[in-house]
Amino acid sequence: MSFKRFSLLATAILAACAISACTTQQPAKPPAKIGVPSVKPGEKSQETLKPASFSALSGWQQDDLRQAWPAFLTSCQVLVKKEDWREPCTIARDVNASDIKAIRAFFEAFFVPHQVVNADGSEQGLVTGYYEPLLRGSRKRNGPYQTPLHRVPDDLLTIDLSSVYPELKAMRLRGRLVGNKVAPYPARAELMQSSALTGNELFWVDDAVEAFFLQVQGSGRVQLMDEKETVRVAYADQNGYPYKSIGRYLVDKGELKLEQASAQGIKSWVAANPSRKAELFNANPSYVFFREEKLLDPKVGPKGAMGLPLTPQRSIAVDPQFIPLGAPVFLATTQPNSDIALQRLMLAQDTGGAIKNPVRADFFWGFGAEAGEKAGRMKQRGMMWVLLPKSPFKLSKK
Repeated sequence: MSFKRFSLLATAILAACAISACTTQQPAKPPAKIGVPSVKPGEKSQETLKPASFSALSGWQQDDLRQAWPAFLTSCQVLVKKEDWREPCTIARDVNASDIKAIRAFFEAFFVPHQVVNADGSEQGLVTGYYEPLLRGSRKRNGPYQTPLHRVPDDLLTIDLSSVYPELKAMRLRGRLVGNKVAPYPARAELMQSSALTGNELFWVDDAVEAFFLQVQGSGRVQLMDEKETVRVAYADQNGYPYKSIGRYLVDKGELKLEQASAQGIKSWVAANPSRKAELFNANPSYVFFREEKLLDPKVGPKGAMGLPLTPQRSIAVDPQFIPLGAPVFLATTQPNSDIALQRLMLAQDTGGAIKNPVRADFFWGFGAEAGEKAGRMKQRGMMWVLLPKSPFKLSKK
């Protein structure tokens, strides 16, 4: 890259970041996130991925891979279009989905585990959880339904610089026009204190706390009490600011101890301090906008970053700078708030604004109160191995 081009690129990045936060995917959670992989399978392997063997995966032989197989086939709907993944994804169609030995043999024949390590060489990272919540609401503001969920406002600009700077293909910048200039889109506090979003209400729900956590999860369901129908609300966009943890805010303020900063702990704090609810929520400047989707099959999960349905307890959100979306990932961690082992094959099918660094995962627990209970308490340490396809040359040598 020439010095002139580098200077132009640096100027563009600085100017863009002055407009709004530089984001590559949704805030946290938007799991149902629409992030795009910023690396191809195998890239950065020398920095963060170390080839290993299946014998190094504690729990590999005990995992019932039949439970992960549907999620893997779902990933293959996209991965089969990529050269490195075409052969294993094509062959996978003929594997007996009920034969655990055949599935294990398939992975061991066509894939090589690579342990994911952090930049400092450490092998462990944070594993959290997320889920799809259910809220009660109405299309009209009335009675207990006083908290809005908003659709994408007309004045929100999403700027893609990749046509000019291919290096920025994974970056999306958000702002709005003020006169003939692009300005940052308002942060949460300003949006809540103004009428900027008036007229963009998608639904009204009966719980402001649950509405906030819906933005953290990224997608959910709303039971429309006046229509006797349940619909899905999916992540559509956000205001361009990075997600900031309100749990961390309470810890830094001395309001909660670190081990108390679970979703349940935060909700209990809000219940005890209702006058400070706005202060707490505004500590996170990110604001998420939704779109309505028909809930055709309640058993099917929300769409993740690949545009494919997530599978409860077999899908995770990852940082796509280090782990290619769609790839199988063997996760070795523990059950929420427990020392009981949780070791199983997962599929990297989602992203999130808070999911940064190589060894970092968000475990999708599914839909409903029980899933929410587990997700809210999950803050474990874990290790990860991403399974990458063997090259055709290596396959022919076996």
